[in-house]
Amino acid sequence: MACGLVLVDVQNDYFPAGSMELAGMEEAARNAAEVLASFRKTGAPVFHIRHVATRPGSTFFLPGTAGVDIAEIVAPLKGEPVLEKHFPNSFRETTLADLLRENDVEEIVFCGAMTHMCIDTTVRAAFDLGFRCVVVGDACATRNLRFGDVSVEAAQVQAAFLAALASPFARVISTAELLQERT
Repeated sequence: MACGLVLVDVQNDYFPAGSMELAGMEEAARNAAEVLASFRKTGAPVFHIRHVATRPGSTFFLPGTAGVDIAEIVAPLKGEPVLEKHFPNSFRETTLADLLRENDVEEIVFCGAMTHMCIDTTVRAAFDLGFRCVVVGDACATRNLRFGDVSVEAAQVQAAFLAALASPFARVISTAELLQERT
């Protein structure tokens, strides 16, 4: 059984000065970079997901902008697949499932953004496709949300979505826990 890493949307627009800055994105990216280094060290399969906005009225991840680029801290190396997506679900209209199966991946480790959107949607889809899922919670980031008159701080959004994924969709762990397991 192979374990593969899927880095979802670690793109410039989510960082300070980007078009959709997330709370804690710099720390999440540093943690994702540590996870990525551990996978590269062992030669385990790595897959990068890059969202490109195609919906009219989109304000970030716009084609031809620097914001759509994968952040340098987790930049793909030659030979690491980069899949372009246009929906929150990284499996929708991409070859991700095929690539994972071609690499005999049965367990997927996820890092990236946004926790409440693309991480949540992709992890649930992976679970439905029969993959075992691990989410590195501190290598993911989100933002403040609003529902009606209720403002929800990013820390609560993060906690709520990770708690929801933790049963039954994924095992949610920290970067330190993952690195300890991989040594």
